Order: sequence, then C-alpha cells, then structure tokens
Amino acid sequence: MRRPEPALVALFASLWLAPGTALADEAPGDGFVVRDPVLAKLQILNGSPADDDPAPLWDRVYPPLQAAVEAALVRLELDDDVRDRDLSVVLVDITEIDEPKVAAVNGDLMLYAASLPKIAVLLAVFDRVAAGELVLDAETQGLLEHMIRKSSNGASTELMHRVGKEKIADVLLSPRYRLYDPRHNGGLWVGKDYARAGLWRRDPLHNLSHGATAMQVARFYYLLETENLVTPEHSRKMKDILGNSLLKHKFVKALNRTDPTAALFRKSGSWSTYHSDSAIVEHDGRKYIAVVLSNDKNGAVWLDQIITALDDIIYGTTS
Repeated sequence: MRRPEPALVALFASLWLAPGTALADEAPGDGFVVRDPVLAKLQILNGSPADDDPAPLWDRVYPPLQAAVEAALVRLELDDDVRDRDLSVVLVDITEIDEPKVAAVNGDLMLYAASLPKIAVLLAVFDRVAAGELVLDAETQGLLEHMIRKSSNGASTELMHRVGKEKIADVLLSPRYRLYDPRHNGGLWVGKDYARAGLWRRDPLHNLSHGATAMQVARFYYLLETENLVTPEHSRKMKDILGNSLLKHKFVKALNRTDPTAALFRKSGSWSTYHSDSAIVEHDGRKYIAVVLSNDKNGAVWLDQIITALDDIIYGTTS
C-alpha cells in the first residue's frame, strides 16, 4: 500500500483530532500507527487504488455536453462566479445508464451544503438496516421521509444519533463508495447535528460541518440509480424516499414550469448565502442527474436559471 505523504497526515491531524488526542505512536519499522479509527480509514483510503469504481464519473466527461454547460453559464453571466469558485455545476445524462455523459464545472469544489448532505444520513441508515443494527419500522420510515421530503432538522438529528456520526463517516469513507475521497478534494460530509450543538468532527480538508462536492453528490445519485447503494432493494427504497419532495422551490419550481409531469428525486439545502439543489430528473423518455452548489446571496435565483438551462441542454443540443 502506498503511504500518504507525512505532511498530509499531519494536516489531517491538525484539522481533525480533538485537543489532547494523540495522532499516532511510532512503531519501529512501521512509521505512524494512527489511533483515531476514522482518521485511519482516511489514511488507508488516501493510499489505496481506486480500481473497480462503480461510479467513475470523472472518466466520463463528454466534450459536447461540457461545452454546452460552459456556454450556458456564460450566457447566464455566471462565468465570473465560476472563476471565483462560488459556483459548482455537474450534469450527467444517464438516459443510457451504462454510458453516462458528464459535464463538470468546479466539480470537485467542496462547499458548505446545509441540508443537502442529509442524503449521507439516508445512506448510513440503510447501511445499518442491511447490517441488522437498525429496523426499518414505521417510525424510522417516517423519520427518513421527514428528513428528506421536509428537510426536518429534528428528524435528521434523531437519525444521526441512532446511526452514530462515526458510522456515517465510515460509510462515506468506505472503499466501496468513496463519497468522501481526499484525492478528489473531499465530498459528502456530515460531522454535526442539524442543531446548535452536536459537533463531532468537521471535514479534515475544508473544516466544514455539512459539506459536499457536486461530483460526489452526482456519484451518490448514479450509485442510487444503478442500485449500487447498499443493495438493489435498499437503493429502490432510498429513491422512493427522495421522491415527492414537499419543498416546491429551486429545481422543483423551475421544472414545474418546463414540464409539470417531470419526476424529481432530490435533496436541496440553504443556509445564509449557501444554496444548493441536486436531483435525478426524469421526463419525456430521458433521465439526468443535476447538482448545483453555490455561495452567493442570489444563489436561489441561480439554481432556477441553471436547472432550466441544463434541462434545455438535455433535450436540445445533446440529443
């Protein structure tokens, strides 16, 4: 196994470990022995090969789609915001699910994403259900639906306590999913209750309590659509929960103008100047993943404009 650079390990330690927590012991001939179990998993992940990725979206950039998305952002006069790293957009045409076509603008930019990373809690709950450590009873199902469809902070925090924040991180860091990957600037992260208190760990690369990159969110949806999250049955149940959002704003509001029959399986987030939305969108025989993360007071307006443009691209220049 290729070891990560010592400086990288030191960086993770300085950002991640609580005061008074030792990073490691020196073991003769064996370098660092990392005590923190989650940090150890990140160290292993950083040094292990990324073979057999079931969602290799970084390798599937499709030049015509990429050019169309970049041109749309210029038309919307958002290119300066792209350069300032206040905007991240990923579009994946999954009409042919085994041949995804990807466009990514600042795809590996990690931003505060508010409620959007609740999808990581959703995944962790089903992972624990599959392991027999939680029961998907009516109460748990109700909490999941409130967390996703209503974006209930109370339901989210309750589920995080039942699963455990370390277990959520364990799932995100796992080589199976790699939804938080240091080689791609991080990804999905949930290190704090959705409440004033309850901080466990901020992410080690950017010090965010609830963060995401657009590409890793897109990978979550691609894994979901290919039924590679937990088991096929659990993937289908998660997708059902992500449908029927009760928050009719952002992507939902914009696409209702385009096609009221469009089906969206989505999760959004907003806090202060941070606005995000993400979805699998299905209508008129085509299907795509769209993810937008932004940091601007006008971000909600951007989301409306961008999803309209992305929908036009899927049904226009890339057909």
